[in-house]
Amino acid sequence: MENNTKKVALIILDGWGVTEPSNGNAIYKAKTPTVNMIEKTYFSTTLQASGIAVGLPWGREGNSEVGHINLGAGRIVYQYLPRIVSSIRDGSFFKNEALLRAIKFVKRNDSTLHLMGLVSSGSVHSYIDHLYGLLELAKKNDVKKVVLHVFTDGKDGEPNEGAEFIQKLQDRLKKENLGKIGTIIGRAYAMDRNNKWDFTQKTYELLTNGIGEKITNIYEYLKNSYATDKTDMTIDPAVVYENGSPIGLIKSQDALIFFNFREDSARQLTRAFVLSDDEFDKFPRKKIQSLYFVGMTQYEIGLPFETAFLPPIIKMPLAEVLSKNKKKQLHIAETEKYAHVTYFFNGENEKRYEGEERMLCSSTGTPHYDKFPEMQADSIAQKFYENIDKYDFFLLNFANADMLAHSGNIKATIRGIEIIDANLSGILQVAQDKNITIIITSDHGNAEEMLNLKTGEIITSHSKNPVPIYIVGEKYTTDSIPLYKKVASGVLADVAPTILKIMGLNIPPEMTGKPLI
Repeated sequence: MENNTKKVALIILDGWGVTEPSNGNAIYKAKTPTVNMIEKTYFSTTLQASGIAVGLPWGREGNSEVGHINLGAGRIVYQYLPRIVSSIRDGSFFKNEALLRAIKFVKRNDSTLHLMGLVSSGSVHSYIDHLYGLLELAKKNDVKKVVLHVFTDGKDGEPNEGAEFIQKLQDRLKKENLGKIGTIIGRAYAMDRNNKWDFTQKTYELLTNGIGEKITNIYEYLKNSYATDKTDMTIDPAVVYENGSPIGLIKSQDALIFFNFREDSARQLTRAFVLSDDEFDKFPRKKIQSLYFVGMTQYEIGLPFETAFLPPIIKMPLAEVLSKNKKKQLHIAETEKYAHVTYFFNGENEKRYEGEERMLCSSTGTPHYDKFPEMQADSIAQKFYENIDKYDFFLLNFANADMLAHSGNIKATIRGIEIIDANLSGILQVAQDKNITIIITSDHGNAEEMLNLKTGEIITSHSKNPVPIYIVGEKYTTDSIPLYKKVASGVLADVAPTILKIMGLNIPPEMTGKPLI
């Protein structure tokens, strides 16, 4: 490979972190001859991919959305989670106009304030302190009727933590004498983002018509569900009854605050609530009239609802810089990560820049990816081969390590990692023939830490570990230190400036990350 290469392929191995070898490290246990060769031959180091290094609170695990935002922006982008927490701490949260209008609406109509969203220890889609902030807001404003609609997690938190976690929430509600939980349902239904509108319908019917199992004790209901091999992710819809009636369904003249801050998994359910009968045709539904709907963030531009926190404006992300320099770019991913290589990588912007093309490899649609560990890895690689002469920059996301690690199936995760490695072998060979520099990195850790070595329990959530970065080219060489022993020498925000330097393009002042070479 010549040293004056101007073309780059950025390969994101989703959920591929770095830590010491162990029985819970699926990456270490997998046979990865290609990655092993790269690590011994080419430039390699690790990058911080969690906490404040990616704009999250200290000690918080990274996630795919935050990771791709930082990778594409070339700067640390402070996320909704810490922004909202900061507003609670400095008091501006309690002066938020969108939230206060919802409060005034229910007080004027003597109606119910509904708080809806994911409740767990995770922080990818929601954060428990944001819910507590809303409860404090309601208390400060003397709101009499508050009903919570809880989505259980099982993906970003532990599989069966919901019973204990929600019990603590109920204890707090009782202590504060404010609010009760009215419904409960798993996130697989409530937060679908893959056009499974029957899942969204099931959620909507629960929230508005009370269609679900009738229960009086949430803790017992969840424990009984776990006994049938369900996890929090797939908890069936249930309506909480008190004195023979539902505690509170969503009805006309009520206000509803959706406190998830993650956009893509909130869109389908939001559309079901806010679009008119003429605009919504995904399933038959009873439109709630005069419902005051507030989204914690801007889930989708153009939908008729109030937004509490607008997105940051990210100027000159990598995709825009490449476009302004007349470089053609191709972004490839399967369905599960398509939003990440487009919307998130492009600075939380739906816009397709001039010269940018996107290719989607449709995911199987099953929540059980451990039964199909190959996922769409072969298809993604094939699209790269077919288009290798047409573009100057390629962005590929391989979702296997992350999605399989979320299943908790270590054997399937190992298989998925080996499939990725086999595809990397072919990609490297073709790229070297075409004088393309390959950069391999990740957005966050997951597959390298699937087992609690003290308790033996399976871990399905993201890790706080650093992620690898490899730069494959003749001029980029390495040392003999194993990657897991290296101190992280950069952050995800350093990747975009590194790409621009390799391509011989000027790094805009908006990018505060530093080139790694």
